[in-house]
Amino acid sequence: MLEKARSLPCDVVVLDLEDSVAPEAKNAARTRVCDAVKTYGAREVAIRINPLSTPWGKADLAAAYAAAPDAVLLPKVERAGDVVALNANIPVWAMIETPLGVVNVADIAASGAQCLAMGTNDLLTAMHAQALPDRRNLWAALSQTVIAARAHGLTVTDGTYNEIADEAGFLQSCIQGRAFGFDGKTLIHPSQIETCNRVFSPSLEEIARARRVLEAFAQNPGKGAIALDGRMVERLHAEDARRILALADAGRA
Repeated sequence: MLEKARSLPCDVVVLDLEDSVAPEAKNAARTRVCDAVKTYGAREVAIRINPLSTPWGKADLAAAYAAAPDAVLLPKVERAGDVVALNANIPVWAMIETPLGVVNVADIAASGAQCLAMGTNDLLTAMHAQALPDRRNLWAALSQTVIAARAHGLTVTDGTYNEIADEAGFLQSCIQGRAFGFDGKTLIHPSQIETCNRVFSPSLEEIARARRVLEAFAQNPGKGAIALDGRMVERLHAEDARRILALADAGRA
C-alpha cells in the first residue's frame, strides 16, 4: 500500500497508524510510515496517529514530528484541548467522529486545527445508529462540522463510503458531500479517486458561469447586485466565482 500510493492521482495521502494497524504491528508500522513520508512527490502527506490516550499515541506523535509530514491527523478529537495538548509544530487535522466531538466542533475548529475530517463510521457506531443510504441521520452532524470549518477558515473533508463495488452509491455520496459544502472526501480504495476528483472539481459549466459573473460585475462596477440570465446575482456570488476559478486553476497546476 505504501508503494502503490506513490502513483495514485490523489491530492493527499494519509498514512495510517490507527485503525488499519493491529496492536502487535504498531511499532513496525510507525517506523515504516515515517520512513516513507518524503517519497510521495507533490502530494500532501498526513500521518494519522493513535490517540494520545493509547499506549502508542505519544510515540506516534514524537515520530511524526521527526518525520515532518505535511500534517498530523488526530483521531477522535472531542475537545479543543485535544488539539492544544499536541503543542504541534506541524499542522493538525482533527477527526470529528464522536458525539462529543460534534457537540464541541465549533471550539475544536477554533483551537488551531487546520482541517476537520468527518469520521462517519465511528460516529454512527457511537450514536448506536445504522447506516442509511442518504445519511439523513448524519445531516445535522455533517452541517455542523462544515459550518464550524467555514466559520474559522478551515478545510473540511467528508467521511468514507464503505461499499467499494457500489459505484453509483459512491457517486451520490460525493455529490451529496459537495452539496453540503465539503472540500473533498476521505477515500478507502483507488477505484474511488477519479469519481471523487471529478465531483469535487469545478465543472466546465461552473467555470464558464464563474467567468460570466466576474465579467458582468466588471462591466457594472458600481452595482452590488445585477441580473444575469434571468437571475439576481450579488457581490457574494462574485466572491464564490473567484473561489471556483481558483480551484480550477489549482486543478490544472
